[in-house]
Amino acid sequence: MAEQFHFDPDTYLDMVRAEVPAYEHLQQVVADATEAVAAETVLDLGTGTGETLRRVAGRHPTARLIGIDESDRMLAVARKVVPGADLRVARLQDDLPEGPFDLVVSALAVHHLDAPEKAALFRRVATRLAPGGRFVLADVIVPVDPADVVTPLDEGYDKPSRVDEQLQLVDRAQQLVVADGPDLEDAITPR
Repeated sequence: MAEQFHFDPDTYLDMVRAEVPAYEHLQQVVADATEAVAAETVLDLGTGTGETLRRVAGRHPTARLIGIDESDRMLAVARKVVPGADLRVARLQDDLPEGPFDLVVSALAVHHLDAPEKAALFRRVATRLAPGGRFVLADVIVPVDPADVVTPLDEGYDKPSRVDEQLQLVDRAQQLVVADGPDLEDAITPR
């Protein structure tokens, strides 16, 4: 499995805090968005060093935690941060772990996928959510006004979408799952 091309687990947290304004607030909002769900199972997509999963675990201390990331080096750090979690080397393009999951969370990972890969991921998420489950997505987007860009992007590696495009992908994914499946859109609608 290929390593993430430029993320050094020893410097990742400092880098992301420098490049993502209000990073700590973003992580807090993700954790807050999970509180309405009594989660027994949580899947974290793009676990990295475990910051998101640690915060979500703090809100759901008895939940079974599973995280995936393509970098075993990043997961080595996450194993120290969230020692009870089942952390697996896998890409977001791969099959997801077997569910169902009460919560699926992802912070700052999905923007590395192109639109067809995002659509496929959202379909897989929809099939893994338990009834009443929630998908919480916090990620880089393309702002309506280019002057609002605040996070540097690496061409070819970062592939953010506009909010409306992201919502369309989620809506299409939801339409492809069974009629009584979970509602993805509630969790990513801009507030």
